[in-house]
Amino acid sequence: MDEEVRQVADALDAVEQIADPEARVQAMSRVMAAQVKRNAKWKQERDGLVHALRDEGVSLRKIAARVGTSLGTVQDILRGHSGSWGDRPKVSDEG
Repeated sequence: MDEEVRQVADALDAVEQIADPEARVQAMSRVMAAQVKRNAKWKQERDGLVHALRDEGVSLRKIAARVGTSLGTVQDILRGHSGSWGDRPKVSDEG
């Protein structure tokens, strides 16, 4: 797994090293466009694993470690929140 991640990072580094600024930005744009499509699939897979692990009774901290994300992200996934911090519902002082 670490080897595949290193290969992806190396490929992205190579894009950043393209000498011609126009060619570099065009390559970056293509990578970003491809990743937008991929992000939805990757998020769905990650969220599914988080829910499956929680259903198995795994603690939130262990889920975060196993999935490779923060505790806060795990909590957000389980709460069904996927927006930015500014989009989060405000906690009411009433009640």
